[in-house]
Amino acid sequence: MPKENLKDKLEGNELDLSLSNLDTVPVKELVALPKATRLDLSCNQIKSLPDDFCTKLNYLVKIDLSKNSLTEIPSNIGLLQKLEHLDLLGNQLTTLPVGMCYLKKLKWLDLKDNPLSENLKQVAGDCLDEVQCRRCAQNMVAYMKKVQSELDRQKQKK
Repeated sequence: MPKENLKDKLEGNELDLSLSNLDTVPVKELVALPKATRLDLSCNQIKSLPDDFCTKLNYLVKIDLSKNSLTEIPSNIGLLQKLEHLDLLGNQLTTLPVGMCYLKKLKWLDLKDNPLSENLKQVAGDCLDEVQCRRCAQNMVAYMKKVQSELDRQKQKK
């Protein structure tokens, strides 16, 4: 997708690439638009996020990846230190990376309509409204912190 086309879709700090028939995220082009801190990639055919998504787009505050075909989230998602809002509704996620424990500013997370493992489903809750999505964000970050500290403890034992 040419950079000129992306600029046309930029309104203030929001870049709307929803319904764009994307199967990959145009990271190189997005890096050229650091003003776009809110990224809407919903309703595309994205199956995975490129390795450099989290390293190069670490200025993002809001990411909407709902209604794609994501099967995993990058393990380095914790590099998105400014991320407050993450919409993952309607993907193919069964698990989430422990790196989510580093998303200290995450205030809103929607995981509805994903085939999550049973324990993650319980941690996530229903996400039927704003309050539940806020709780989901808090619970998931706290849960991943526990998982991370358990992993750290196991490493120290070796």
